[in-house]
Amino acid sequence: MLKLGILDQSHIPEGGTAYDALSNTTDLAREADQLGYSRYWVSEHHASKTLAHSSPEVLIAHLAAHTSRMRVGSGGIMLPHYSAYKVAENFRLLEALHPGRIDLGIGRAPGGLPLATRALQEGKYQSVEQYPQQILDLIDYFHDSVPDNHRFAGLHASPMIPTIPEMWLLGSSGESARLAAMMGASYAFAQFFGTPGGVEATARYHEQFQPSILGDKPRSMAAVTVACAETEEEAEQLASSASLYFLLLMQGKEMSSLPSVKTAMSYPYTEFDRERLRQSAAWRVVGTPEQCREQLLRLAEQYRTNELLVVSSIHDFDKRVQSYRLLAKAFNLA
Repeated sequence: MLKLGILDQSHIPEGGTAYDALSNTTDLAREADQLGYSRYWVSEHHASKTLAHSSPEVLIAHLAAHTSRMRVGSGGIMLPHYSAYKVAENFRLLEALHPGRIDLGIGRAPGGLPLATRALQEGKYQSVEQYPQQILDLIDYFHDSVPDNHRFAGLHASPMIPTIPEMWLLGSSGESARLAAMMGASYAFAQFFGTPGGVEATARYHEQFQPSILGDKPRSMAAVTVACAETEEEAEQLASSASLYFLLLMQGKEMSSLPSVKTAMSYPYTEFDRERLRQSAAWRVVGTPEQCREQLLRLAEQYRTNELLVVSSIHDFDKRVQSYRLLAKAFNLA
């Protein structure tokens, strides 16, 4: 049976505030925990006017404390901004507070504009070229296996506990898949970005996977945009908010919120805009519960996984919750 998790970016809805978005995220996490979703991940974005959280580890602690069953984690921590040691201590502490329920998804994207990156890395030299070494350092810290010839030999990440967070490498490219395979790590592809080549990248990951202390078999997952409703027409309307949001994002236009359905339906699209929207429809799952189930099962087969992360950027919170309820029922999650 296919398992479903959730990736939540805490979009600030048009007409709402960051307080509303974070309250909605908390309420949705509680609901997802009861519905039978497998995990709940939160993202990292900086200096954003449209997304309400910028610190995944803080929000993870909050959400894990308000849920009891599902795993809670990052989708993800943008590792090049930080010390691998500090990330290891943060997530060891989260794992100590919520044993067996914490995921550490890591990526190397900036998560914001260059100005935010410069502010995050002020006073230190950091480069994405150091990313593979940072991953190796994380593995050593989590497994208390820092070698004697390491630059920080003898260092331990506290608190000292027998369990570790589940590590995932995140990406939207073949290079990320190659690195995950080389490290023997689990791999999650961000299909909701709209970047092509996810199925091919995941296939190469499975073919090139090398067993390691992180796992003896490849494990892949994909994050997919979904809008589910009782009718196909309503689902298309609900999906229009995210469609307009990504369209404007690709055009470099600054937004302050996730557009409402009314705003999205009345937007003055050009013919070029409409063609972009038609192209983006190919990587989104929109429809009735039966239609969504069929499409998600097909995607899971293509990505060689038994679990998908659902991204539902639906403006109306009640409709958003209902979308997740319909999916949970369609897959008998509970």
